[in-house]
Amino acid sequence: MSNLVIVESPAKAKTIKKYLGQDYQVVASMGHVRDLPKNKIGVDIEHNFEPQYVNIKTQEDLIKSLKKEAKKSDKVYLATDPDREGEAISWHLAHLLNLDVADQNRVTFNEITKSGVQSGMSAPRTIDLDLVNAQQARRILDRIVGYKLSPFLWRKVRRGLSAGRVQSVAVRLIVDREQEIRDFKPEEYWSIDAMLTTMQNKKPFPAKFYGIDGKKVEIKNKEQADEILAGVKQEDFVVGSVKKGVRRKSPAPPFTTSTMQQEASRKLGFQARRTMKAAQELYEGVELEELGAVGLITYMRTDSLRISEEARAGAYAYIEDKYGKQYIPQSPRAYKSKANSQDAHEAIRPTMPEMSPDRVKASLTGDQYKLYKLIWERFIASQMANALLDTVSAEIHAGKYLFKASGYSVKFDGFTVLYEESKDEETETEGKLPALAQNDPLNVKSLEGNQHFTQPPPRYTEASLIKALEENGIGRPSTYAATITTILSRSYVEREQKQLKPTALGEVITKLMEERFPDIVDVDFTANMEENLDEVELGKKDWVQTLSEFYGGFEKTLEKAEKDMEGSRVKVPDEETDVVCEQCGRKMVIKIGRFGKFLACPGFPECKNTKKIVTETGGLCPLCGGKVLEKKSKSGKKYFGCEHNPKCGFMTWDEPLKEQCPKCGATLFKKRGKMGKIYCAKEGCEYERGLKD
Repeated sequence: MSNLVIVESPAKAKTIKKYLGQDYQVVASMGHVRDLPKNKIGVDIEHNFEPQYVNIKTQEDLIKSLKKEAKKSDKVYLATDPDREGEAISWHLAHLLNLDVADQNRVTFNEITKSGVQSGMSAPRTIDLDLVNAQQARRILDRIVGYKLSPFLWRKVRRGLSAGRVQSVAVRLIVDREQEIRDFKPEEYWSIDAMLTTMQNKKPFPAKFYGIDGKKVEIKNKEQADEILAGVKQEDFVVGSVKKGVRRKSPAPPFTTSTMQQEASRKLGFQARRTMKAAQELYEGVELEELGAVGLITYMRTDSLRISEEARAGAYAYIEDKYGKQYIPQSPRAYKSKANSQDAHEAIRPTMPEMSPDRVKASLTGDQYKLYKLIWERFIASQMANALLDTVSAEIHAGKYLFKASGYSVKFDGFTVLYEESKDEETETEGKLPALAQNDPLNVKSLEGNQHFTQPPPRYTEASLIKALEENGIGRPSTYAATITTILSRSYVEREQKQLKPTALGEVITKLMEERFPDIVDVDFTANMEENLDEVELGKKDWVQTLSEFYGGFEKTLEKAEKDMEGSRVKVPDEETDVVCEQCGRKMVIKIGRFGKFLACPGFPECKNTKKIVTETGGLCPLCGGKVLEKKSKSGKKYFGCEHNPKCGFMTWDEPLKEQCPKCGATLFKKRGKMGKIYCAKEGCEYERGLKD
């Protein structure tokens, strides 16, 4: 028999072909083959939101090839990705290739390994139309919002703008946070901190003032702090009650799509898009020296925390061999998925727990290795025993004044020997306390009052924005990378180091949306819409009815906004700079165009002077003496180049310093990493030194 298996990507096709043998031909659809048209809305709103799908132009030759292969095959299997999007691609393929959608020709693979592929091929099913309808409903809803709102923004603000069901809420979260920061009024408070020693141990340990006569006291100002300090200094410090205990610390669960994106952002500095690209490659298959093409992780779009017994057994075998039996928990861990999670797949885990990162490192790219190591360590640690901490908390009396000290020591390291989850905000860590017993006298090494001010909430990072979107039920984790890319590319948001900050344009658009389309940027409304779409996926709600319920109110809101704002436009405020226009002497302003930010003269149209925004580093080019400017590659990575590029070819990833070479006076550069150094790039001068010299 001749069997045709259609997957989405060539990498996946190559890996699967290895496991299926000569009777199977495996080809790739290269993603979607049909979609809504680009040049019109493509949805017949009057007739049950009927989508008007067209073949994607760039896929025409591929579609002809797929039709030809399907015609000469005895059986066609649709093996696109095991999610909503993959189900829709299979449905579109079935229509294009004249396959019966009621036929059992749909197969899915949770992992691209021999057992995973064989398991999928042994259980073909019909296309899940509930999944398809959920994807259609989302696609049509996003198309309606985008195609109806974007032209409104073009007319009322400027051309080239867009609005979206998820992106507009994401921008609003960032704008609201920025407003919180602006509105924040810091409040003064004080702490009184002591460094103490015991008679037996001269190593000082910290203790913090708690209160007076056992009652907590908050210190609001210097006068109050000085008064307490004066009283404390008259007293002797003595240990009061000492409580000892054992604290159990449990590992984090294996990754879901969202937590993987968050942790890769915090630990690796990866943007969500970069994380998902590396994860896709690890799932579809990489060439290993000892095994050939194999998928190293399970499917990476999931919000389930479930894992198979086979995977657990593999983890236990590795843990026992590497660390010993005491590192295996006494009873298997069961992590509970969130109430609205889709449980079709397992959590993200290595397909072969015995394949440690070191074993596969030589076969992986840098990004693949870093992400695989993170996924592997997180999974193995999730199946390890708790860490046990010996804790000590002590009350320390200085007359009527009460101080407290706490600390811990590791009794059993458990899972922490391998991995610990990072946090968005680092908290103060407790240290180890010396042996303390009630009534022990203590010596005061230092005693001082310290002024503090309450801090505003931090700006969102990619990690904390993804967390907020998921917690609020906005969108789906599989779409977060695309959402963040969109709001950055539209210049609604910009990056400052790792933080996401709204632009003036982003704030203007959000304000307009809040005034005219409050539902579109309302967190609860959007989350409720997401729940309705999930119910379509579960077969509990009709997709046409869901769209109809949304569109009725949306259409009226749009009509009212058009009427109320007829003839008016919203101006985006310009950001003034210190750069003087050389043609007319005005201070230039920052504008945002199709290709990002640029400098423009505010005297337009009388003065039409514009120029690129350049960031000078203060360094000089070692080849021609021109200024070294900070630049960005197409992928957004920072590098440095001569102002006279391309005439002068000097470019480097290494940061120019303001410091000059002691040998020749040229600019010094800093190279980071394991081979880090400070060096002179001037030809003939070989000056260099270590980073710490």
